[in-house]
Amino acid sequence: MRYAAPVKIECAIFDWAGTTVDFGSFAPTQIFVEAFAEFGVEITLDEARGPMGMGKWDHIRTLCNDPGIAARFEATFGRPPSDDDVTRIYERFMPLQIEKIGEYSEMIPGALDVIAGLRERGIKIGSCSGYPKPVMDRVVEVARAKGYQADYVVATDEVPKGRPYPSQSLANAVALAVSDVAACVKVDDTTPGILEGRAAGMWTVALLMSGNALGLPYDDYAALPAERKAIERERIAGTFRDSRPHYLIDTIAELPEVIADIERRLKAGEMPQSN
Repeated sequence: MRYAAPVKIECAIFDWAGTTVDFGSFAPTQIFVEAFAEFGVEITLDEARGPMGMGKWDHIRTLCNDPGIAARFEATFGRPPSDDDVTRIYERFMPLQIEKIGEYSEMIPGALDVIAGLRERGIKIGSCSGYPKPVMDRVVEVARAKGYQADYVVATDEVPKGRPYPSQSLANAVALAVSDVAACVKVDDTTPGILEGRAAGMWTVALLMSGNALGLPYDDYAALPAERKAIERERIAGTFRDSRPHYLIDTIAELPEVIADIERRLKAGEMPQSN
């Protein structure tokens, strides 16, 4: 048999908060603030956003490693935060997240139309998240009621290692019977999610304005003057530079043009790992 490179996209793998639902990615970040507060440790929303895209236990561990947060923890408990403390915060985070996920569940404008258009072209819809499975199950349930159901979903605790490792994206490729990872595109609003896609050998699309990095509700984003949007776009693009996404767009609404360009490049013999 002879290797034949793909010429069409077969699968689009989407993140959830900040990508397909929850413009501004508030569901995970706000709950981190609340979970830490229940242990008497105040953290800001900006601090909570820092490690976004990682699995939630690792996210909390990273927050606890932050010198400022560690100092506040030590002032409260008289010692630095241990892994056991991280687990206790995580165990409080989980029910809070499940309880409140519905408050941050609106579909991102344009997402349903884009996904429907991809399906019409025979493109399968994969998904993954930094959420653990109990939270992911609730997210999926709420999204289904709003008209969105991915063909496959994998949570961060269903693979040996979550982002930035490639396991979740590769699990999608296997489950959806994709012929080649180069026929997949990973769409995400976080650096760990883009690194995941790159490590899996896929095309990657970073979302600049709908996710964690801008951190605004849709109406506030829409009301920004064009000059401010340009400034924020440049700033956020800089945060993605080292993860080397193939494309940078504002929101999922712009994805169809990207898919068309990727297929043009595939037909020209380009592959994601060569760019």
